[in-house]
This record gives sequence, structure tokens and C-alpha cells, in this order.
Amino acid sequence: MEDQAYCQSALAVTLLVLVSQIHRARIPVSDVQQILATWGTRAVGGPPTTVQEKRSGNFDGTGIKPIPCHSHNDYERNMPLYDALNTGCISVEADIWLQDGELLIGHEKGSIDPARTLKSLYLDPLVSILSDRNPDLDLNDGTDHSASLKGVFSTDASTALILLIDIKTESVDSLPVLMDQLSPLRDQGLLTHFDGSQMIQGPLTVVGTGNTNFDTIFNEKDRTVFFDAPLDNDWSEDSPASKAYSKDNSYYASVSFDKSIGKPSFLGDWSDEQTKKVKDQIQGAHDRGLKVRYYDTPSGLGEKSIQERLWKEGVDVLNRDDLKAAKEFLEKQEER
Repeated sequence: MEDQAYCQSALAVTLLVLVSQIHRARIPVSDVQQILATWGTRAVGGPPTTVQEKRSGNFDGTGIKPIPCHSHNDYERNMPLYDALNTGCISVEADIWLQDGELLIGHEKGSIDPARTLKSLYLDPLVSILSDRNPDLDLNDGTDHSASLKGVFSTDASTALILLIDIKTESVDSLPVLMDQLSPLRDQGLLTHFDGSQMIQGPLTVVGTGNTNFDTIFNEKDRTVFFDAPLDNDWSEDSPASKAYSKDNSYYASVSFDKSIGKPSFLGDWSDEQTKKVKDQIQGAHDRGLKVRYYDTPSGLGEKSIQERLWKEGVDVLNRDDLKAAKEFLEKQEER
């Protein structure tokens, strides 16, 4: 009886810790389910659980089908970048802070760690992954290999991965450092770029958001970082936004659903005014060749209904925290 009571107490403590971690680090519910499902099944020195294996950072793209999912705050996952890639997400997000000449990763300034850099978590792994995906090409010979380059996913080599970089510090200081750190990818021709007359797609498309300065990006002659345009613009034909933003200088058009559209009903129903606003925003961005992304979408009871509605209206990527749930949802949409 005492042993049973002890085990129950230990399980209760573990559950409390998990709840705390979910709140602070946003561990996906699916991972928590995996931990609970394997509770007590692993012997000391035995093989790691699925969740533990995810920390190894392995990815070769074999058999993984890309899905239009954006890994929101990707750096907070068990294994940044790799969790998203192994789910099939085509877009990942990294928040960067310039400190002492280095670009550090974190949502808040107080959470940054000198050991967690943009290079170590994203850029260096992507150079390695893309080099492995293109073993027959000498990416350093100065030749334009854009027509032959393969992306990260073996099931669809033409799909580019989107790296959305949210600059938290001043753009005038941070953007030049970012450009410099992108050099290995740029020099090997791995970045989508605008050569002055047309956009040439590469295996990796880098998009700047947050404090990223649009004018700096616009004035780049050989553009390798694109802009995340504000979606809640007047997209009429002669409007400033319609004249400024295009697929030549921007990739996404994004906005907070909560701030721009407002809260739907408890069950996720939209008013006629909200529906019209979403339709107009999506159509306006699409007319300019931009991909639409909404963030800060409501969670809770009406979350699934909202995701279904956004997908039906034509958003290009779903901004999600729970990647497994996103994958299940998008696979079901394909079956319909």
C-alpha cells in the first residue's frame, strides 16, 4: 500500500511539473500524452522514448510530406527546427535579439541565452541539411544551380522552407548582422532571391518581420531577405500598400487575428463583418502575389472551427503551436 501511495504521489508531482512546463514552454499536448503513455515503461538504461529521441536533431526528409503549417515560436520546442521538419511544416519562426554582435534566440529579452543563437539552432543545421540533400552538386563552385537544387523534403524537392525571422532589436543594427550570417547559404545559392528583374526560388526563403525595416529590404539590389507585409492594409488598386508590397519584395502578409478581425463567438462563429474583412484581406494579399498568415488566432472550444474557416477562405499557412494537431487537421482537409 505504501509503495502504491508513493507511486501515486510521484505521478501527481510529475503531472504538476508537466502542467507548469506546458504553461511556460508550451510543450505540445501530444508530447505530454506520449510521456504519460510511456510512464513507468522504460527500464534504467533502456531505449529512449519517442519524446527523448526528438532531441537528437536528426532529419533526412525521407518520406515526410510537406504541409502548409507555420511553426509558431519554433525555438520553444523540444528540438527547434527539427520538430517542425519532422512534422512536415514548411515554415518556422525564430525571434532574434542582437547582443554583443551575436543574434540570440528568444521570445523575451530575459529568456535569451548566449548558447542559443540563430546560427547554432537554424542556419548551421540548414546548411548541413541542404548540403546532404544535394550531394552531387558542388555548391561552392560559383555556378548557378538553382534549377537543380533540392529542398529539405524528399517527397517534394521543389518545396522551399520558409524561415520567418522576427527581429526584436533595432533593424538598423540587427539586419546587417543577419545578412552577414546568411552568407554561407547565399554563397551556395541556397536562398530564394530577387536579382533585380525576377524572383528566383531557392530551397530556403528568408522573411523578415517584427522590427525588420521594409525600406532597407526594398533597396537591396540582390534581395535575399523578403518582407512580412502587414495584412490589415487597404489593398485597393491605387492604395499605398498595393503599390509598395509585391512578391518581388515581400513573401508573407500577416496580421494578428485577434487585433484585426476580433474575437469570434464562443463556438467560433464569425459575424458578416468579420467574414468580409477576412475575405478582403486574403484577396488583396493574393492579388499582390503574397502568402497569407494569421497569428493570435483564438484557442479553446471554437479553435477547430476557426482553423477550418480560415483554411476554407484561403489562408496559405496555418500558424500553430501544436504541430501534430495541425498535421492531422491538414491531412483531413486533403481527404475531403
